[in-house]
Amino acid sequence: MSGKILAIQFKYLGDVAVATPALRSLKEHCGGAELHVLVPEEAAPLLAHVRWIDRVWGFPRRRGRMNLRAALPAVRELRAQCFDVSVDLAGNDRGALLSALIRAPKRIGMLAPHGSLWRRACYTQTVEALDATRHESVRLWAVVAVLGVPFPDALRMQLAPDPALLAQARAYLDRVEVLCFINAGQPKREWPLSHWAEFHAMASAHGVVVGFSGGNTARERSLLRQLRERIPQATVLEPVEPLPALLAALAQLKGFISADTGPMHFAAALGVPTIGLFGPTSAQCWAPLGDQHHWLQGTPCPCSGHAHACEARKPCIAAITPRQLYAAFLRMIGQEAGAASPRP
Repeated sequence: MSGKILAIQFKYLGDVAVATPALRSLKEHCGGAELHVLVPEEAAPLLAHVRWIDRVWGFPRRRGRMNLRAALPAVRELRAQCFDVSVDLAGNDRGALLSALIRAPKRIGMLAPHGSLWRRACYTQTVEALDATRHESVRLWAVVAVLGVPFPDALRMQLAPDPALLAQARAYLDRVEVLCFINAGQPKREWPLSHWAEFHAMASAHGVVVGFSGGNTARERSLLRQLRERIPQATVLEPVEPLPALLAALAQLKGFISADTGPMHFAAALGVPTIGLFGPTSAQCWAPLGDQHHWLQGTPCPCSGHAHACEARKPCIAAITPRQLYAAFLRMIGQEAGAASPRP
């Protein structure tokens, strides 16, 4: 296939990383075509250095509403590209509207359950969303499959750091080889600080330098301060911003541990072994795929999927024990459980 293809993934940062297996399969199958990818402007750095993407478009937005007046210049520029095909991987209102405004002759879109009825009119061909029990990478591949894209041999995510930032990132990490990211977008996804303290005591018995970091909101910084107070001897790194600097730091780690959050997907897509801690979300659907990655799942959660904090007396993610994480950590660094005795 020749011409130009526009792939649209207008969702969160982690969703953009999870879309890369489908995007790579699309590029490989339609190698003669230019592949352009449209994402929210804050997500554009994730794909900026991925060599097989011909162009990344960062689209302006404010979460919760779309400012058409501010967006029109970008829409006009995209329309001028004369795309032959557009593929909307998200199937949300913004992706559907952008598909219609950009006006590729062939517009493919996923019909998400419970979506607005007008979305169907934005596409020339629709794809029924696979059931939510499938891994998200499989669900996204099903959208590009209508173009004849075969199922990939490996659903491995792929991002790349900015080479110019690697030296600065090495200085930031100092000696840290495995980074534990203690925050998530929702408090209900976060592992208890007491568990992190127990795990740190166990992991300190090894020659691998384990550090901690997190996000940069007031709440996230407060948790980092509490962690410093609880584990004074721990290496706690300041949050890394902007996003290109974070990618450059993650790319140089030997391992990354966190709850289900964007940086976990970034690290995995950069080729770093990960351990994912899952509570209210499903590891079967969202954990990075590949033998180098591990995940742990908490107990079934009674929380509403829309709740910000866990409503259960004991949050489901707290059911993952420090000893379980320690065992996964040993597998990640290639040591057997009996290689060293954990501290009490």
